[in-house]
Amino acid sequence: MEGSKENRVPPLPLIPSSNLQQGGGPRMKRLLHHHHRLPLGNISQNVMLHSHVNKLDLARKFTPHTVQHHFPQPHPQPQNLLAPTPSYQLDCDIVDIDDDDGDGSDDAVPVFVKHTEAMLDEIDKIEEVEMEDVEEEPVLDIDACDRKDTLAVVEYIDDIYSFYKDIENSSRVSPNYMNSQFDINERMRAILIDWLVEVHYKFELLEETLFLTVNLIDRFLERQAVIRKKLQLVGVTAMLIACKYEEVSVPTVEDFILITDKAYTRNEVLDMEKLMMNILQFKLSVPTPYMFMRRFLKAAHSDKKLELLSFFLVELCLVECKMLKFSPSLLAAAAIYTAQCSLYQFKQWTKTTEWYTDYSEEKLLECSRLMVTFHQKAGSGKLTGVYRKYNTWKYGCAAKIEPALFLLDN
Repeated sequence: MEGSKENRVPPLPLIPSSNLQQGGGPRMKRLLHHHHRLPLGNISQNVMLHSHVNKLDLARKFTPHTVQHHFPQPHPQPQNLLAPTPSYQLDCDIVDIDDDDGDGSDDAVPVFVKHTEAMLDEIDKIEEVEMEDVEEEPVLDIDACDRKDTLAVVEYIDDIYSFYKDIENSSRVSPNYMNSQFDINERMRAILIDWLVEVHYKFELLEETLFLTVNLIDRFLERQAVIRKKLQLVGVTAMLIACKYEEVSVPTVEDFILITDKAYTRNEVLDMEKLMMNILQFKLSVPTPYMFMRRFLKAAHSDKKLELLSFFLVELCLVECKMLKFSPSLLAAAAIYTAQCSLYQFKQWTKTTEWYTDYSEEKLLECSRLMVTFHQKAGSGKLTGVYRKYNTWKYGCAAKIEPALFLLDN
């Protein structure tokens, strides 16, 4: 050991620590900080170049994307006979020595330090871009599979629903319109709607017929005062009008008279039909929650279970007069969002559904929380028509699915 110390060439002055801090960042210090290295003064230019190439090969080997760099080719230099032999151990600690003679210029920093640092910076930038691309969720084209279906009217389906959104407020009623009625109240309206749900189920009518029936009732009662013994007549007449508008096979007037246990005559039903059509000015083409449900369910890529639960929640809202403050499109979007939360027990609202519904998750929370409370108490109380309808095998027993109570905690 003593002989080897005597034969060793005295070390050259080391690069000042300030120069290393200027030429290389924290990562470069970690690359250079290994155990058992000689001072830089004992390493020849050839050895430095060899170490430089090895480090670059290692970086290329372990990085997912190869970053090409063109390094300047060093001029051949005469071999330094004083350089350590390959068998000599080169691993030692770099000692930081303060050198007052250093001018602080970047020329003193080895070339491989600068290039390796630049390479690592570029790799980090590539990884950051890749992470941003992964996190950004694309908006899917839900009509791509229906371009050959002429009935899907893909060319102007977006224009149709944009028109529905523009006119949906014109067919809405005030949630406080019952204040203008002197003989009926919100509770009586809820009883009527709950009974009409059962009539709709018994006659096996289309879903859109029920939503149009409720819309006709509310619009008529907002403009016309009715006594309580005529309220049921308003309900069956509204369903008769909705059937004529939506159904292929329409129940007869006698069918509706029988369903009311002959409480009204044929002439009373026909007279009420004339009155309602005149009050409503024959405006039957109105956007209901059902119209938006079909489009929004397609955007959510729903299955049958999600569809049934969504309709169960939105039909619960038909009974509640307080839900009239929400637009039909918002009711539809909130029903789908709440159904997803109930099925998956976590919040789920993709960029695709947000794009096609035009509602963010924050805009749906108020309506969604009310739906959760309706779902929670749907099987209790006296108004259980919707619950019993969706508790059958025909509707997949959707009413038995647990509500998304975690939405109420927030």
